Amino acid sequence: MAAFLLGAVLLIVQPQIVPSRSAINLKADTSPQSVQRELLKKTSQKNDFKENIHSNGSCRQLPQTIIIGVRKGGTRALLEMLSLHPDIAAAESEVHFFDWEDHYRNGLQWYINQMPFSYPHQITVEKTPAYFTSPKVPERVYNMNQSMRLLLILRDPSERVLSDYTQVFYNHMQKHKPYPSIEQFLIKDGELNVDYKAINRSLYYIHMQNWLKYFPLDRIHIVDGDKLIKDPFPEIEKVERFLKLSPQINASNFYFNKTKGFYCLRDSGRERCLHESKGRAHPQVDTRLLEKLHEYFHEPNKKFFELVGRTFDWH
Repeated sequence: MAAFLLGAVLLIVQPQIVPSRSAINLKADTSPQSVQRELLKKTSQKNDFKENIHSNGSCRQLPQTIIIGVRKGGTRALLEMLSLHPDIAAAESEVHFFDWEDHYRNGLQWYINQMPFSYPHQITVEKTPAYFTSPKVPERVYNMNQSMRLLLILRDPSERVLSDYTQVFYNHMQKHKPYPSIEQFLIKDGELNVDYKAINRSLYYIHMQNWLKYFPLDRIHIVDGDKLIKDPFPEIEKVERFLKLSPQINASNFYFNKTKGFYCLRDSGRERCLHESKGRAHPQVDTRLLEKLHEYFHEPNKKFFELVGRTFDWH
């Protein structure tokens, strides 16, 4: 029975994996089968194979779709909205498999163990916003699955910078730790501090170039995060078509919550909103400083529009 279960798991994993030499240390045998065996040896317990198959016919499998970013672009909202579809099985937590070395060294079997149980007709999805800006991630994803469908949600770069700061600020506040004002990060020697990490994360064209080295543009669907906030249904419809899902999500699945100030979800009569940490008010920033931020992103945005053949309503 154990041999049967092991064979079943390997059949699930094998068609999607094209590992590279950089993923593991190999000496002589470098065939795809041997590479896969080495990766699966990373499993700490033999019983992990059994745990990946459920008696009801569902199993854990590698994701066929990954939400790769961008941080503070609306990845959680996108995942929650996409989860309304019955053919989607979503990993609850950010896995950080491809960008954290400690996780990546654990191998693909560890990665599979982080996935939800799903049925054969379902698409498994995981989201880790840091993937988009991590230089080593595109190649690693490609080596696992060249036909991966990728979802990228973007917002106005300036707004994303403010959201980035706001998240870190509140994280410090919750721990009763002081945190500098946003001006201290944005200004250096009287000029815009272009070395600020939050600004670098908003240089979308630089990071997109890295992904396009491995995946053609038709494998990457860009969700307009600003439109998703204002009117989510049309954006989700586009995602359904990209993933070749049957149209199951309707406008009635969304309703505007006046108290929270953003859209919430309605699923089979049950209503739910995103966590209270979402939609926090941005800090007040001097108008002249905001203008500097907008001016700085003007050319990078233009390059990004040319790169993807599409424009967005950004400053």
